[in-house]
Amino acid sequence: MAVTLIAPAGRIGHTVIQLHRHDLPEGLSFGGSVAIDTETMGLDPRRDRLCLVQLSAGDGTAHCVQIVLPSLGGRGGDCPNLKRLLEDASVLKIFHFARFDVAVLRKALGVTVAPVVCTKVASKLVRTFTDRHGLKDLCRDLLGVDLSKQQQSSDWGAPELTAEQLAYAASDVLHLHALWSRLEGLLKREGRLALAQDCFRFLPVRGQLDLLGYEDPDIFAH
Repeated sequence: MAVTLIAPAGRIGHTVIQLHRHDLPEGLSFGGSVAIDTETMGLDPRRDRLCLVQLSAGDGTAHCVQIVLPSLGGRGGDCPNLKRLLEDASVLKIFHFARFDVAVLRKALGVTVAPVVCTKVASKLVRTFTDRHGLKDLCRDLLGVDLSKQQQSSDWGAPELTAEQLAYAASDVLHLHALWSRLEGLLKREGRLALAQDCFRFLPVRGQLDLLGYEDPDIFAH
């Protein structure tokens, strides 16, 4: 079942938010790149379950896939269309803090998400004049967009999500294409694009290490 909502989206006019329970619909295409984010019950990918996956082609529409527990009448991680997209080597996946998202998706859905880029990693590589690399900071500094974070701490496992929750979730993917375009240009200008691409290729492995408990202690630390 899909539900379509219209929500204000600041400077980009209105946003179309389509809520899909259990999986993406058949035949839905995001083109050559898709922005992705996740909402979970907490910040430990080994403990906290996946509740929502947000996706956008960068066209002002956000598709939100709600992962419903079988005990609540859902199908859990049985979402073949979403899994197929996440593993499609021909589609670039754009994340902000991909390390967490790829780990959560691997744990919940059993998929290795690739290829990926991460706007947080890109920002840290090229915006060395600041220590502010959060999504809200990047949207403000690079796009002139002010994101609301009022629903950041929220019960994403609720059987019914509010319009405010969905608007917040959608905002996390609607600007990632534009951000990546700006950051890719900066990486090229500063001669660090190849270094960034090597970092991006490692992110699925970094997520797997986190799931195995190698986040602390970090095997790359002294």
